[in-house]
Amino acid sequence: MNLSYWEQKTWLNNIDYAVVGSGIVGLSTALHLKIKQPNAKIIILEKGLFPQGASTKNAGFACFGSLSEILKDLESHTESDVLELVGQRHKGLQLLRSTLGDDALSYQQLGGYELFLEKDELLFDTCSQNIKEVNSLLKPVFKADVFSKVSNHFNFSRIQNQYIRNQFEGQIDTGKMMQALIKRVQELGVIILNNTKVERYFEHSDKIEIQTNHFELSALKLIFTTNGFAKQLINEDVQPARAQALITKPLKNLQIKGTFHLDCGYYYFRNVDNRILLGGGRNLDIKGETTTKLAETEKIQQSLENILKYTILPKIDFKIEQRWSGIMGVGSQKKPIVKQLSNHVYCGVRMGGMGVAIGSLIGKEVSEFF
Repeated sequence: MNLSYWEQKTWLNNIDYAVVGSGIVGLSTALHLKIKQPNAKIIILEKGLFPQGASTKNAGFACFGSLSEILKDLESHTESDVLELVGQRHKGLQLLRSTLGDDALSYQQLGGYELFLEKDELLFDTCSQNIKEVNSLLKPVFKADVFSKVSNHFNFSRIQNQYIRNQFEGQIDTGKMMQALIKRVQELGVIILNNTKVERYFEHSDKIEIQTNHFELSALKLIFTTNGFAKQLINEDVQPARAQALITKPLKNLQIKGTFHLDCGYYYFRNVDNRILLGGGRNLDIKGETTTKLAETEKIQQSLENILKYTILPKIDFKIEQRWSGIMGVGSQKKPIVKQLSNHVYCGVRMGGMGVAIGSLIGKEVSEFF
């Protein structure tokens, strides 16, 4: 790229921190760094037109895990680890809300519901039998019972007669959240460059040399917050996990309120502007969905349409208006990776599909290295 003197001087010179990725974690990292060090020059390099992973593509669930997800985590994590994970997600949501304000997020705490298909009677019974135990486990975080059973008052079809309700779950407007975060960091003087892909970097004794698809620059510190794309540039236990979604055209008299989970959290839906936003189905093709390609597949999209037709909106005509996908970051453990990788390189990755909940907190934790 043929840069001018002004472009080089204003945007690409004397950089203290270069953050790779302008999602929730990257923006939060820059925000808290700038609060701590007002005179620091911080640049965020984003390879997409919008944040490329999941930050602008998620369903807007302000959640920390359904009951079946928590029980599944307890099979591979200790009770203290699960309590810490849920506590981080709750703390992260509170930090997000206090940082931006509920109005900027369009935050609503309407509760969350886990549904169980007719064939999942054993799973429903297992969850029902463990409500008291999990409520007791989570009491130090929420100071009250989280889960309870309620009747099928939204009249969903082909499911068990009761849901498991989470009284603390909320929802946000994903687009408004990201606009508010971007506005906040830019007001503090953080530079964001979109369509700028970091291709490689070289570490020297006193700086990091960064090569992008457009230009080269150097910074004192380099921070990766690319989550599902992290494996392309750093060697950590994080893999991409694609999540596909769709949204209907507006529906008259849509009475569904709250956030909803199905099939151990692999499906999720909510009412957005009198439309149903539904995502998930990754469990139908885990290997195929371990990809960074933003695309949709017929198999998973058909499964989403079937859930709409037979469970969520039985006997209601609907039309699909839009389909999309996002890339999450997962690994062998649910705990995010926040670490120093070398003298000048750091990372905050592996949100495990909980970026809305935990992203703000992870960004703040990364900023505390400095």
